[in-house]
This record gives sequence, C-alpha cells and structure tokens, in this order.
Amino acid sequence: MKDILLIVNIIIAGAIVVFILIQGRGAGLGSAWGGGGEMFQTRRGIEKVTMRLTAVMILIFFIVSIINFFIR
Repeated sequence: MKDILLIVNIIIAGAIVVFILIQGRGAGLGSAWGGGGEMFQTRRGIEKVTMRLTAVMILIFFIVSIINFFIR
C-alpha cells in the first residue's frame, strides 16, 4: 500500500510541475525579480482552469502525503 501511495505521490508531483509551467505567460525569468511592470489582470478561461487544477493537485498531494506518513 505504501508503495502505491508513493507512486501516486510522484505522479501528482509531476502533474503539479507541469501545471505550474503551463501557467507561465512567456515573460521569462526577468519578471520573477521585479521586471515586467505589467498591471495585474484577473485570470480567465483556460488560465483560471489551470490555476484551480494546480490548487486541487496540491491539495491531493498534501492529503496523499499525510496518509502515506501515517501508514506503516
């Protein structure tokens, strides 16, 4: 059971990385340290779906990690 949960955790972690990378707006790393200067805009359409999927995947990852921690 513990092995299955570990594999599920690895798959979810990979999906989280993919979702986070998809969210980038093509600004590059320059905007990460104060560059860019764009105004804040609300997310719409696929951006909103991707953001929510990322949050759900992080929550699932957390729950599976806690379950994996308490199983012997």
